[in-house]
Amino acid sequence: MTTPAWHPDVLGPGFEALGIPLGDDPDGEGEITATLVRHSPAQASSTPGHATAGASRAASPATGRAVLYVHGFTDYFFQRHLAEHFTARGVAFYALDLRKCGRSLRPGQTPHFTRDLALYDAELAGALARIQGDTGARVLLMGHSTGGLILPLWLDRMRRAAAPPPAPVSGLVLNSPWFDLQGPSYLRSAGTVAVDVLGRARPTAVIPTALSEVYGAALSATHGGEWTYDLDWKPLTGFPVTAGWLRAVRHGHARLHRGLDVGVPSLVLRSTRSVFTTTPSPATRSADTVLDVDQIARWSGCLGGQNTVVPIDGALHDVFLSAPPVRAHAFRVLDRWVDAILPDAVPPGAGRSRAGAADPDRTAPGAAPGASDRHQCNESHEHAEENAR
Repeated sequence: MTTPAWHPDVLGPGFEALGIPLGDDPDGEGEITATLVRHSPAQASSTPGHATAGASRAASPATGRAVLYVHGFTDYFFQRHLAEHFTARGVAFYALDLRKCGRSLRPGQTPHFTRDLALYDAELAGALARIQGDTGARVLLMGHSTGGLILPLWLDRMRRAAAPPPAPVSGLVLNSPWFDLQGPSYLRSAGTVAVDVLGRARPTAVIPTALSEVYGAALSATHGGEWTYDLDWKPLTGFPVTAGWLRAVRHGHARLHRGLDVGVPSLVLRSTRSVFTTTPSPATRSADTVLDVDQIARWSGCLGGQNTVVPIDGALHDVFLSAPPVRAHAFRVLDRWVDAILPDAVPPGAGRSRAGAADPDRTAPGAAPGASDRHQCNESHEHAEENAR
């Protein structure tokens, strides 16, 4: 069997991709693969024809620090600026397109479909093994939306099984993680029971949902947004929601709500408000129009360990796709938190706030929570929510 090799990625110079074969799909949709993407800044100045396909090590600063990013539902990795931000700070950057998502989607497969979120363990382990082989680095995991649910569940499973990941994990950053089912309360009770029954009997049945272009319109350059991406891999109205996939997500939510211990410090970034509407407006370009931010705040204490939550005023569902001033704020918060848990990641000469200096964007991992932040999941763990501005 031919060993998969790095090859030029769809994002162009500076990015390479590697297939991770996963064999036959446990859900019966043929052979599946995941795709690992890495940012190799040295390749950006060379032509695609001279890319070092198959090179054993990424052309990134060898600081012993790396990031693995995992996307959400109806999503894939296209955030060049996020990769460039990390590598500019001396942190090797990788992203994973999960099975049946983005680069990994094959004809005849149901986009994003799985009946068990634990099945993603295979590509997560494969990605970390490759990162370890490339860099020998300690890894910061970063998940958005559904990816922000998948990653903590995986870390908790690895901890409980006493089976450490293939590369040491130093921290967890969650960007608007999907911690509960938004909408009326009956969807989380009777609706979830119905989904559980239907998801077992007819896993690929489509759940009727009111899809809108509001979030897509806020992002896509085709609708006045800032970002250009593949609308076949990230449609404006999203992919259909299947019963088996939603059942898997609800089982993940239930496990989270019983309390996890991810075993590493975590940072949760979210918007300060949610706006649910089918009509685009200025308000929908400065709020989370996908998830309920109050639910994110409520359940963040269930991660365990040192947990810091920072609301970002004006943020979209993907905090790092928000308007330039908003995402600049989010990057400052992220950088200071990463500096605290990965101090060697800061390149020589990079600025830091003076110890003890007043800093409106500084987070305080492990700071004492206020009474309103307490939740049953965090009774034995440190949890803080900070209003960094």
